[in-house]
Amino acid sequence: MATVRAIAHARRKSVSDHSFLPKGVERSMTTVDSPRDANGPPRFAASGFATPRRPDDTDDTGDADETAATVPHRTRALTTPPRRKTIAAPRIDARTRRDRPARRATHARRALADFRAPAPPIARGTTRNRARRYACPSVDAVARTAPSPHAHRAAPARRPPSSEGAIMSEAVRMERDTFGEIAVPAARLWGAQTQRSLQNFKISTEKQSPELIHALALIKRAAAAVNLELGVLAQDKANAIVAAADEIIAGRHADEFPLAVWQTGSGTQTNMNLNEVIANRASELLGGERGESRAVHPNDDVNRGQSSNDVFPTAMHIAAARAIVDHLLPALRTLRATLDAKAAAFADIVKIGRTHLQDATPLTLGQEFSGYVAQLDQGIRHVEAALPHLYELAQGGTAVGTGLNAHPKFAAGVAAEIGRLTGLPFVSAPNKFEVMAAADALVFAHGALKTVAASLMKIANDIRWLASGPRCGLGELSIPENEPGSSIMPGKVNPTQSEAVTMLCCQVFGNDVAVNFGGASGNFELNVFRPMIAHNVLQSVRLLADGARGFNDHCAVGIEPNRARIDALLNESLMLVTALNPHIGYDKAAQIAKKAHKEGTTLKAAALALGYVTDAQFDEWVRPEHMVGNR
Repeated sequence: MATVRAIAHARRKSVSDHSFLPKGVERSMTTVDSPRDANGPPRFAASGFATPRRPDDTDDTGDADETAATVPHRTRALTTPPRRKTIAAPRIDARTRRDRPARRATHARRALADFRAPAPPIARGTTRNRARRYACPSVDAVARTAPSPHAHRAAPARRPPSSEGAIMSEAVRMERDTFGEIAVPAARLWGAQTQRSLQNFKISTEKQSPELIHALALIKRAAAAVNLELGVLAQDKANAIVAAADEIIAGRHADEFPLAVWQTGSGTQTNMNLNEVIANRASELLGGERGESRAVHPNDDVNRGQSSNDVFPTAMHIAAARAIVDHLLPALRTLRATLDAKAAAFADIVKIGRTHLQDATPLTLGQEFSGYVAQLDQGIRHVEAALPHLYELAQGGTAVGTGLNAHPKFAAGVAAEIGRLTGLPFVSAPNKFEVMAAADALVFAHGALKTVAASLMKIANDIRWLASGPRCGLGELSIPENEPGSSIMPGKVNPTQSEAVTMLCCQVFGNDVAVNFGGASGNFELNVFRPMIAHNVLQSVRLLADGARGFNDHCAVGIEPNRARIDALLNESLMLVTALNPHIGYDKAAQIAKKAHKEGTTLKAAALALGYVTDAQFDEWVRPEHMVGNR
């Protein structure tokens, strides 16, 4: 401890003064070939101090302690402090003061060069960086930040949080793939490749959607049945694979599919996730056990005649088509029917129209709603037009579309079996190269989804504006009041359903950009943006289906007209003057409108004041109900 205190005290003294050294403490100094700086102290290598050594001391590497005789010839031990020498203080002029920063920088650079040079061994118990700081105070700041040669020994590396930590706290089994063994939680059905993916792709929280997992299980089920029929898979294995796949399709084992969307672009890890889970579960159904001794092999049996390159695009088409047919189209048709009923109910309500957010000529509220109905009709047709391409399946193309290692009848058989199981007209794609190398079917389908989103956003926005108020807005419509709208303003109610729909439509627009980039970015025989494309397409379908259903149930069905407000706004509109154009001309009609607006009078009063029409003529020609055309 006394030695440490002496060393600490030494840092505050001049390098040239060695009288502070305690007896028995050696200081190793490496001489420098260059001469003493004219304005600074002699420079020494930062080789450090050595504490008294015991015969049994060893250095950092465990070798026997070196004696002073083994120190390199350029290092001399100062066992006796040199005699103090009185030196007259130099006269410091203004120039010297100006040059001090430059000289200090020079000293620091030279000392840093010495600091980086190899240093003689350091006594046990003395850290290298500390010794360097004491031996070369001029580079103290540099030595503080310089990496230690023994930094790797200082502390064990921190392990990043991962699933491995969870594995260490529970029972595991060893699984093997072509990379060797890996520990897998014993309670899980997945295997080695799924575990590696969990460790290698810890990206965000998005997981593969249930629709895609079910589609993959459907493919494995159909493939097992077809392989059994073709005589390339044993019946007991085929039956077990079918049973395991049926469990997944029914919603069991949902927590066995934990992989992130952000993985290999072909979806190989997710395909193998299905293969491993089904293989282990099928082995259990056969009376065996999961793991390396399983009776059903994930590649040779579950994945027979298949490749991730054709399985994953097939699953994408199946999942997208089923989501559209089972969820989106019914939701759109329900909303369309509700708005159509409203259009019929509002057919006799004449209201003022608006263009550019300004007053325009009249129309009926029913006519306005009929436009919403037609938008949905077109959107439904666009989505339906995307289905035939989605019904074409890549299964059977295997690696690059040639069908290598698949039975010649496998592709058609699997498509027919999937069609039988889903009730949809799936067929084997006539050109496997197109359906595997590109994603045009999904790009086209999402274009239709984007169009539907544009329609829904317009409809929801219009209804939100028409229901604005209740007293200071347009207020032509009343919409259901579903929940309080403000945490500070009592009684306030907001158009929440319209806001939710407009937000999800924005998300669909963003998804469309991602799908477009993904579809355009495939190279040669395989598109490698498939998990991202699938994630965005299925999310868009889900958002639009849920949004349309919620908007219908909690808003559209409860829309009612505010007739008094509609009539008041209609009668105050200056654009009714348009009906006078055929009788008095555009210019005179414009004068009437401007006079009425400037003076704050009615159109009739302005027209009579200008003398362009009589009272009877105005009442005959300006009739809003005659200005709406065919209702």
